[in-house]
Amino acid sequence: MAESTTLHDAFIDELRDAYDGERQLTKALPKLAKTATSPALRDAFTSHLEETNGHIERLEEIFEILGEKARGKHCDGIAGIVEEGKSVMEEDFDDDTMDACLIAAGQRAEHYEMAAYGTLVAWARAMGHADAADRLQQTLDEEKAADKKLSALAEGGINQQAAATAHPENDEDEDMEEDDKAPAPRSRKPAASAGRR
Repeated sequence: MAESTTLHDAFIDELRDAYDGERQLTKALPKLAKTATSPALRDAFTSHLEETNGHIERLEEIFEILGEKARGKHCDGIAGIVEEGKSVMEEDFDDDTMDACLIAAGQRAEHYEMAAYGTLVAWARAMGHADAADRLQQTLDEEKAADKKLSALAEGGINQQAAATAHPENDEDEDMEEDDKAPAPRSRKPAASAGRR
């Protein structure tokens, strides 16, 4: 029977997983940028591609610090997220909806990476790998910032534009509510819900 492995072994395994995941994203991000119609969204994907290349270099530095060879282990999680993103890009969505869906795809990747890097930082600190932990924390901070940027784009207009295309009548309701905060919309809701019960 093989000797049991340690947290150090699990740590190296996770680093290799992250390394492969980042490399997969360097191929996916240009496709997301090319598909995006919002210039701000395109810029967000392009700038995160530059950061992702930096994440790869940082991981290579960490492997060197630990005396390990920089090589990846196929990251099934990112592979699945990338595949979902490809499926979205093949849909025939209107431009605003496509941008909203691309943000969702990008955020799936960011959240996966935030979870992975959070674990790597914790493990590196627990084992006393301070240099590795600091570099991993820098990457984690950049992933969080990229996620916030995507949220800001979604909440700053892209989701609303996509929703207006899907439900133009809601747009009219919002205009009415802004012009006149009359209780008419509120008075309809209780009557409707009372009828259902």
